[in-house]
Amino acid sequence: MPFNYTLEIPTDYRRNLATIWFLLAVSTLLGAGVFAVLLVLARTPVIGEFIPFADFFHTALVIHVNLSSLVWILSFASVLWSLNSRSILPWFPRVSFIIVLTGTVVMCVSPFLGSANALMSNYIPVLDDALFLSGLVIFGLGIVFQVVFSMSAMFKVGEEISGQGVIRFGLNCAAIGVFIAIASFIWSYISLPTQLVSEVYYELLFWSGGHVLQFTYTLLMMVAWLWLSSSAGLSLPLSPRVALFLFGVGLLSIFMTPLIYYTYDVTDVSHRQMFTMLMSFGGSLAVFPLSMAVLFALFQKRVESPKKSSAYAALLTSLLLFGVGGFMGFMIDGNNVKIPAHYHGCIVGVSLALMGLSYQLLHALGFSSVNFSISKIQLWTYAIGQFLHIVGLLWSGGYGVERKIAGAAQGLDSIERIAGMGLMGIGGLLSAVGGFMFIVIVLKAMMTKQNDQFKKNSTVGC
Repeated sequence: MPFNYTLEIPTDYRRNLATIWFLLAVSTLLGAGVFAVLLVLARTPVIGEFIPFADFFHTALVIHVNLSSLVWILSFASVLWSLNSRSILPWFPRVSFIIVLTGTVVMCVSPFLGSANALMSNYIPVLDDALFLSGLVIFGLGIVFQVVFSMSAMFKVGEEISGQGVIRFGLNCAAIGVFIAIASFIWSYISLPTQLVSEVYYELLFWSGGHVLQFTYTLLMMVAWLWLSSSAGLSLPLSPRVALFLFGVGLLSIFMTPLIYYTYDVTDVSHRQMFTMLMSFGGSLAVFPLSMAVLFALFQKRVESPKKSSAYAALLTSLLLFGVGGFMGFMIDGNNVKIPAHYHGCIVGVSLALMGLSYQLLHALGFSSVNFSISKIQLWTYAIGQFLHIVGLLWSGGYGVERKIAGAAQGLDSIERIAGMGLMGIGGLLSAVGGFMFIVIVLKAMMTKQNDQFKKNSTVGC
């Protein structure tokens, strides 16, 4: 009998908290999708030349990246942390949500209120303007509150390690990862000399903590893989104790962070290199064995029901995109678009896992079940679009197209460069369709509950 790697859903205020976090996560994806379409158009040959704003591409890129990775993933993590918490201090996580929501709104509206000067620092790009930076700090403060609450309200795994215990431990590891990432940002902020040029300053500020966040995203993806495996009815060839050990290995890489800070100064090139090496080798220590176990289970079973088939599709697409993105990381050979090809593949692998888990969670959160046949189409549409997108970027990077530029600056003076970036544009638009499909499917399920409740109340009133 397969182990049940799922989480028991509470029915008190914690479920309501999870719901509002879920709404925020979906809303940020909607905003990110709008900016993604504009980004793709700005980079697509011919079309990009019609966009009149000189720095539109970079400003849109800052907002898109922060919404589609930082805010989306940490908001979804907060959904799971809310479900994983003990019933204590109900006011504390509500305050966290309000702070995070405020920071997110400030970041989103800042470009329309004059914020500009986009700086494309890795992991967390910024608009070097007081309003945007204030929103980012407010958002970070809210996440600190949420993580502190999550760590304070953790369940103990216990001696009898169950599938649910593994999920709880994985979510606890992710909370610790975010806490260390934020501590890294603060440590770098204190250590950095203020006279550095802005581009260098923000790059160094977010470099170390950004790497730690990537480890955290991977831990959350591992949680989603285990949960989706149970939802798909797969029998994983590993026990809860082995799964628990893999999360511990994943956490080990995060615990190397203070050692690097103590060994090298933040401005030392060796500091950057150590985090790069840690990401290259430490990042795969936990995720590779689990991915092999999940792939083995996927190929051993055929699923029949639409719900299980949706979970199956989410697992397969997530594994493929994350794997392809990781492989592309070994092909990076300069400051070209091979870098975003690698990053997009990995982060989309995480997003696909969280999207698939969203479909499984909706009914448990009290909403109408989704149309799982349509959700399967959405997952494949999004995955295929992103695959074409990153292949186009990889191709173009091989012909020297630089990253973080658009329009004529890309130097599309050869058929190879034009073809590569054209493929990127087609894939990006297809993935945007898949992203909007996700939002429509989820919101329709959430609105169905409200309509049903309205009808019920109307009948009672009559």
